[in-house]
Amino acid sequence: MRSVLLAVALLAGCPKSVTPESIPEAPMQAESPNPLLQEWTGPHGGVPPFAGIETAHFKPALMAATDEMMAEIDAIADNTEPATFENTIAALDLSGETFSHVRTVYGVYGGTMSDDELRGVQREMAPVLAGIWDKITSNRALFERIDAIYTGDIYATLSPEQQRLTWDTHNSFVKSGAKLGDTEKARLAEVNQELATLYTTFSQNLLHDEELVTPFTEADLEGLSDGYITAAKAAAEERELDGYVVVNTRSSVDPFLTMSTNRDLRETVWRRFTDRGDNADEYDNNALIPQILTLRRERAQLLGYETHAHWRLVDAMAGNPDNAMALMMDVWPAAVARVGEEVADMQAIADAEGADLTIEAWDYHFYQEKVRKDRYDLDEAEITPYMDMERLREGMMWASNQLYGLQWNQVEGIPVVHPDVRVWEVTDAEGAHVGLWYFDPYARTGKRSGAWMNAYRPQAAYPETQTILVSNTSNFVKAPEGEPTLISWDDANTLFHEFGHALHGLLSDVTYSGLSGTNVARDFVEYPSQLNEHWLGTPEMLEQFALHAETGEAMPAELLEKIERAATFNQGFGTTEYLASALVDMKLHLLEDPNIDVDTWERETLTELGMPAQLVMRHRTPQFAHVFSGDGYSAGYYSYLWSDTLTADTAEAFVEAGSMYDQATAQRLRDTVLSVGNTVDSAQAFRNFRGRDVDTSALLRSRGFPVE
Repeated sequence: MRSVLLAVALLAGCPKSVTPESIPEAPMQAESPNPLLQEWTGPHGGVPPFAGIETAHFKPALMAATDEMMAEIDAIADNTEPATFENTIAALDLSGETFSHVRTVYGVYGGTMSDDELRGVQREMAPVLAGIWDKITSNRALFERIDAIYTGDIYATLSPEQQRLTWDTHNSFVKSGAKLGDTEKARLAEVNQELATLYTTFSQNLLHDEELVTPFTEADLEGLSDGYITAAKAAAEERELDGYVVVNTRSSVDPFLTMSTNRDLRETVWRRFTDRGDNADEYDNNALIPQILTLRRERAQLLGYETHAHWRLVDAMAGNPDNAMALMMDVWPAAVARVGEEVADMQAIADAEGADLTIEAWDYHFYQEKVRKDRYDLDEAEITPYMDMERLREGMMWASNQLYGLQWNQVEGIPVVHPDVRVWEVTDAEGAHVGLWYFDPYARTGKRSGAWMNAYRPQAAYPETQTILVSNTSNFVKAPEGEPTLISWDDANTLFHEFGHALHGLLSDVTYSGLSGTNVARDFVEYPSQLNEHWLGTPEMLEQFALHAETGEAMPAELLEKIERAATFNQGFGTTEYLASALVDMKLHLLEDPNIDVDTWERETLTELGMPAQLVMRHRTPQFAHVFSGDGYSAGYYSYLWSDTLTADTAEAFVEAGSMYDQATAQRLRDTVLSVGNTVDSAQAFRNFRGRDVDTSALLRSRGFPVE
C-alpha cells in the first residue's frame, strides 16, 4: 500500500479541481494496444517498456490503470470473508501493479524527457491522480478491515514483519484521514487536489528557469580548465548556440564559479542560478508558496496536528519539530563561526593580491580555492583531471564488491528512455541475480536538475521472488564523443551518494514490497547514501580509479595526502548553506500565519539566524523543489543532517575496525541496516548495528568542528 501512496505522491500537481468520484472512466481499447498497459516483458521478471512510448499514451494508460487498481481495492474492501493478514494487508501490498508500472514510466519521462506536450498532460492529470489516495483512504469498509487486524487478537499471531507491515498500513491510513468524518474527508480531498495543482506549477516554473543558460565567449575562458571549456562548447552546440554556455545546474555552475577569473561573469552566473523561480515574471514561484503553506497547515489541522511539521515528523526518527530544530541549532553556531574564519582567510588573500574587493557570494568558490591552494597546496584544477566519471563509476562498483560481494555486468538490449542511459545486471557473490541498475548521468534539455535514485520495481519475496530495478540519474555536463567527462570532487561525492541509495535498494531482503529498500523513515533514508560518500576518499579507491584522464597514471601519493589533510576544509560553507535551507524549511512549516511576502520573510529570518552575508541558502525558497514540488522533504530537509549523525558514527565504526573495507563491519551493516528495509524501526536498526544509540558528537568530529 505504501507503494501506491508513493506512486500517487510522485504524480501530484495541476490546475483544475476534481473530486475522487470524478475520476473518469477508462477509454475504450484502441485498435493499437497501449504499450504502457501491456505486461512487462523481457529478462528478470520484465522491464519497463520505454521503447515506443508516445506522450499520447500516458493519459489513457493512467486512467485505465487507475480503474484497474480501484477495482482491486474495492474487491479487498468488499470481501465478505473475515479480515485476515493475507486477504487484506498482503492483498493491499500487492494491489496496483499496473498503476505502479505506468506511473514509473510516466515519472521517468516527466523528470528526464519533459517537453510542452508532456507538461500539458501533467497539468491535466495531476488533480485526478491526487484524488486516488483520498478515495482509497476514504473507503470506510477497507479501513475497518485494516483496523480490525491492527487492533484485534489476530495481530499477536503475526510475524514481526507482518506486524510491521500492518502497523505501517494502518498508520498511513490514519495519517491520511481515514478516521475523519465525511465532511472533513471531502475537504481534505479538495486540499490535496489544490496542492497538486500548485506543486505542478511550481515544478514547471522551476524547470523553465533551469533550462536557461549563460553564454560566454573565448574572451571569458581565463581560469577555466580544458575539460570545462570542452564541455561548455559541447553544451552550446547541443543547443545550437555559438561559443560556450554555463548550464543552469549545480554541476556546471559551481565549477565555473570556482575557476573563472571574470568576476562580473561569475556574478551573472551566480544570480541566474540563485534566482531560479524568483524573477518577477510569469514563472515566478513566490506567490505559490504562501498558498502551499496555508493549505498544508489546514490539512494538518484537519488531521489533528498543530502544524504540517508536526504531521510530517510524527513517524520520523526525530519524532517532532523540536528535536529536529535542536539538532540543527546545536550545529549552526559552530558552522557559522567556521564561515567567519573562512571568509577572513579569503579576504586576506584578496587583499594581498590587491583585488580591491569585499568577498561576496559569487566570490566564495573562487577564493576558497585560493585558500585551499595556500593552506594545503591543493586546488580543484589539480584534482579534476583524475575525476573521470566513468572510472569513478567503476570504482564505486568495485567498492560495492569489496564490501557486499556485488558484481556488475553491463547488458545490452534493455529498453531505455534515452540513448545516454545504460543498464547493468547486478549479481551477488555466488552469481545469483540481484537486480538491474539503470544509469542516466548527463544533463539535457527537459531534464530537471539535481541527482536522484528511483526504484522502478521494488524488491519482494511475496508471493514470489521479485528482484529490484533501480536507477541513478545525474546532470553532469557531457564531454564530446570520445573524450572523458571530468567532474568536480563535489560531483563525485554526489555520484557516490546516489549510488548509496541504489545499494540500499539492491541489498534489500524482505518479504513485502511495501517495506523494502528505501521505504524507511524520511530522516533515515539519507543514511546509507551519505555513508557511501565515505568510500570515495579512501586510498584504495583513489589509487585504482582516480587515474589521470590523459596519461592514465594513478593519483600521486602526495596528492592523496593533500586531499586527506583537506578533508574538513570548507565545512563552514557546506554546513551553513545546507542548514540555512533546512532551518527555513522547518520555520516556514511552523508559521501560524503563512500569508507572507516570501522574499522579505526569507531575508529577515536569515538575518535573525545570523546568516553570513557571503552565503546564500543552498536552495532558496522560490526554487526549493525538495519542499514545494511535493510533500517529499517538506518540513524534512533537516533529514540530511539527522542522517549524517548516523553516517558519521557508522564511519567511525569502520575506522575502529581498522579499515573502511573491514568485512565483518560491512556484513554487520548489511545485515542490520541495508537489507532490512522498514521491517525494523529505524532507531532500532541503528542500535542493532552499533550496539548503542548514535553518538552525535561524531558528526562534529567528521566536519572538523570543536567537540565539547
